[in-house]
Amino acid sequence: MREKQNNWQRIEAVIKWANMSTNYFARHIGLARGENLYQIKRGNNGISLDVADRIVAKFPQVDKLWLLTGEGQMFADERTRGPQIPFYDVDVEHGLEHLEHLEPQSNLILPPVGPCDLAMSYTGRAMGALVPPGTVVLLKAVDRDAIIPGGEYAIVSRKIVTLRIVRAADEEDKVRLVAGDRENYDDILLNVSDIVAVYKVKGKLIINS
Repeated sequence: MREKQNNWQRIEAVIKWANMSTNYFARHIGLARGENLYQIKRGNNGISLDVADRIVAKFPQVDKLWLLTGEGQMFADERTRGPQIPFYDVDVEHGLEHLEHLEPQSNLILPPVGPCDLAMSYTGRAMGALVPPGTVVLLKAVDRDAIIPGGEYAIVSRKIVTLRIVRAADEEDKVRLVAGDRENYDDILLNVSDIVAVYKVKGKLIINS
């Protein structure tokens, strides 16, 4: 039983380091549901080679031998501490609409900032000092129902792709997209039904200010 418990402790260590929930982690490594991992947690299964390969494919800094056996150290390179986030070297307002056709140029390795799906540059000026041109934004795909008014989001709609502060509108079933620089950029009123995809801004690397 102790060996089974150690199996889960190693999986749990990776999940906590990646700052993900168990279910999100399962989906992130390509498992249809978290039940595979919960079976390991309950001690019913060990860590299969398939699960180890899936984890290392997403987190190559994790040592596969340690993951399978507990021997050695968690990180293949102890200097590498952050999860890898795919970085697309394109402007967020131009790239998100064509994301399925893009390949990341590199991976950003950062201290855990919460689950992130990708990183892109922001070269626009509408967000003013909140998101200066040249900022790298860390994005997490969310349901449009999960939008929290006042938060910063990249919105993909049928008409526009833009990064704005999302606020409630007076009209039902609409949202207001507000620029950081309101002196020079007007609000955009958008039908919620026109929204195709939503990405929450989880973090910002302000390189040029």
